[in-house]
Amino acid sequence: MASALRVFAAPPPPPPNPGTGDTPIGAMPIGGGLIILVALATGYGVQKLYNARKRKINE
Repeated sequence: MASALRVFAAPPPPPPNPGTGDTPIGAMPIGGGLIILVALATGYGVQKLYNARKRKINE
């Protein structure tokens, strides 16, 4: 009888305000990684331009 009551019991209520943490629900913290990626890509591009101009001058 006690097990039958547990089967038909209501589920526990959801926690209040699940989005009160640092990261909002559905958002991803990619801002820092995106900045690093853009900085590395910019540095790589500048290096390629520098090497291309250096090669052109030496020829």
